[in-house]
Amino acid sequence: MTEPDRDDIQAQLQVILDDAERERAAAAATSPVAASAMRREGLDRAEREIKDEVLRMGSLVAAQIEAAISALAAHDYDAATAVIVGDVRINEAQRHVSSLIQTAIATQGPVARDLRFLLSLDHVTYELERMGDHGSSVAKQAQKLAPQPPLAPYDDLLRMGGLAADQVRKVLRALVDLDVSAARVVAAVDDDIDDLYHKIFADVVELMRADPGNVERGTSILFAARTTSSASATG
Repeated sequence: MTEPDRDDIQAQLQVILDDAERERAAAAATSPVAASAMRREGLDRAEREIKDEVLRMGSLVAAQIEAAISALAAHDYDAATAVIVGDVRINEAQRHVSSLIQTAIATQGPVARDLRFLLSLDHVTYELERMGDHGSSVAKQAQKLAPQPPLAPYDDLLRMGGLAADQVRKVLRALVDLDVSAARVVAAVDDDIDDLYHKIFADVVELMRADPGNVERGTSILFAARTTSSASATG
């Protein structure tokens, strides 16, 4: 065998060895363990995006609750209208998050805990959308009250709105962090919201009994208080 022939054979052998090494690397990359790791990475990335979007949606809802109560307390018709118009952003956010969840389930194949978690977040988006509707309902009462003089100070109603909005933010953070202790702390705030509602109810009913002319305004305030109480995150 001549030297050139030997060099040619060695070159061909090296090509074969290189091909074999690439095939082994490809097989290792697509092994069950490697494939599982890749799926896990993709699912984790999808869950992070969904969590971020749920928190963003929650921030929108909390802001709507606060804005609606503030508009009512200030008898600000334009501010109340802005709350009603802004509800479309919450609806759009709900559809966006629900779409992300459906895509993650379809493409990442989550099972057990991950699937339950994603389905729970999907349910949460619908609850958040409902809370956004409550904010719009309060804003509609604010529109009715805007041309009229205040019936009474709104300190308790403003405090209730602040607690409800803060509860939305904190309970969602506890949910995405899977923090049971934090969720229990947030749930306890429900008692404070209920106490404020009952106080507002008693005070307004007393004013309505004292003067029939207070009934229309009182009814709007009671409706707004009840709706805000219903918009609390654990109510």
